[in-house]
Amino acid sequence: MKLKVASKILDANERIARDNRKIFSDAGVYVINLMSSPGAGKTSLLETTITALKNSLKVGVIEGDVAGTDDAIRIDRLGVPVVQINTGGACHLDANMIYEVLGDLPLSGLDILFIENVGNLVCPAEFKVGEDIKVMILSIAEGHDKPLKYPLMFQESAALIINKMDLKPYLEVDVEKIKRDALSLNPSIRIFELSCKSGEGVEQWTAWLQTLTS
Repeated sequence: MKLKVASKILDANERIARDNRKIFSDAGVYVINLMSSPGAGKTSLLETTITALKNSLKVGVIEGDVAGTDDAIRIDRLGVPVVQINTGGACHLDANMIYEVLGDLPLSGLDILFIENVGNLVCPAEFKVGEDIKVMILSIAEGHDKPLKYPLMFQESAALIINKMDLKPYLEVDVEKIKRDALSLNPSIRIFELSCKSGEGVEQWTAWLQTLTS
């Protein structure tokens, strides 16, 4: 019975996700679902990305958190459209949550929409929300064992950002192992080594984003 209930939930989510996808497609906006564990640097990455793209692309953001508005406030300071979703305890955003806020965004005036999912290494990968692609962020401070411990996140993502590379001299982390294991799970995954603090990899990341929207 539990399997039937779970299946119904996922099926319903898939239907709404398809509706969202059509809305996004009709508006001509490219949608990226950003996933990571808490503290991996999603909001900092968005701040860096928006700043780098502000003269070439029109960006919008949906912020997902269990509670609070701190991240949305940070994004709002950059002068881009942003909507906050608080899940009230749920460990991920689902398609219906996204659908409910679409009217609060100027979709037809955007080139790219980032959905910052709730910090979690399991649930967000299971639920489509209407995105074009999923992108995963992994801070090197989390260690090099995460790809094999949480394979679905890496299998579902079109790109992996190995974040906080400025900390590498201070950590015993094998970045090459992260890359090898990620590619073993998903041979087509794009990998970016990036630091919002030093600027390493930002140009390569934002250049790739521009190819997605051209």
